[in-house]
Amino acid sequence: MRPGPSVSSAVIRFRVAGSVLLLAHLLFVAWVCLRPLDDVQWVTAPNLQPLAGLRADLALGPVEAARRIGSGLLLLAPLGVLLPMAGGRLRVSPFVSLLRTAAAGALLSLGIELWQTGVPGQVVDVDAVLLNTVGVVLAHLLVVPLTRARLRRRWERTRTRVGGATPPKEETPLGSTPRISRVGVAP
Repeated sequence: MRPGPSVSSAVIRFRVAGSVLLLAHLLFVAWVCLRPLDDVQWVTAPNLQPLAGLRADLALGPVEAARRIGSGLLLLAPLGVLLPMAGGRLRVSPFVSLLRTAAAGALLSLGIELWQTGVPGQVVDVDAVLLNTVGVVLAHLLVVPLTRARLRRRWERTRTRVGGATPPKEETPLGSTPRISRVGVAP
């Protein structure tokens, strides 16, 4: 028996909401990171040595270091939740989901850093890629497994009310090939 319209439409609404929020967040990130800085007197050299920028931030004092490191962690952190939400999968390995989300976050962060090379006043910073990726991973670990478990429980409760429908799987097996028993085999 197929699930009722409320269950399948809820999954579609969830995916659409995730996609819209993902697009809105990416537009915000592009606006923040890819706009020229006004009245730039001088520009620092690009940071291509991992963790050198973090050491420099820590040397500025705890308040300024927390502000700079926190902004690096929070810039792309919503992607850790929005990417799986846009995918809409309930039954997926937690490790595969984390790996997929972390890779997408790292690639988006790297793309942003490379695009910044053409923007006046913006410089490439390898530590920004590291912080953005760690932010995506932390957000994913804090939100996605618990949310998926809650949604699976809700799906199971809805399934029993709708009439025994099974949750959507990533790949639906097609089953065995039908055979007609009275047809003989050719010689």
